[in-house]
Amino acid sequence: MTLRVPKAELPAELRENMIKQLGAVPEPVEVQWHNPKLAEDNQEFSAKVGAWDAADASLKTFAHMAVAAQVGCSWCLDINYFLALNQNLDLTKASQVPRWRQSEVFTPLERDVLEYAEAMTNTPPTVTDELYAGLLGRLGPAAMVELTVFIGFANLATRCNTAHGITSQGYSHACEIPLAGRPERSGVASTA
Repeated sequence: MTLRVPKAELPAELRENMIKQLGAVPEPVEVQWHNPKLAEDNQEFSAKVGAWDAADASLKTFAHMAVAAQVGCSWCLDINYFLALNQNLDLTKASQVPRWRQSEVFTPLERDVLEYAEAMTNTPPTVTDELYAGLLGRLGPAAMVELTVFIGFANLATRCNTAHGITSQGYSHACEIPLAGRPERSGVASTA
């Protein structure tokens, strides 16, 4: 897939800062920069979302990756796998998120979070009272609200990236363990 809108020219200072921070300018920023106010607001909100700390970072990262795998956003899978490396998260688990149902590396809580992320991503959402209550009981209200909004944000990012034609930039190549591809399922895009 190719970008459906060309990259916009970023201010030199912003471009240099992103290259220093990530090694490359993220394509979503370059695409969004056609509307600088939107791009700046999105970066600010993304930074705030990233600073939330009521829910475990690995649960949120795995949830975002589950959303990305389901929607078919290879860019979000790529960057979240790279972020998992830089946050010292379990890369074996991170690499298996696209095939979490077949993998045996996840705890029961992680499996429920991944199921919840997918249930929120389904159209229409398929979150059950039982799944929600089980997570609420283990996470508590603050973490549950945070996880839910985080997954909503992941849906926003993955769906926008996919609609713009943004795909993996190779951030995950720095990781030692290859990212598993999502098993083929009817009606769901593969991320392999």
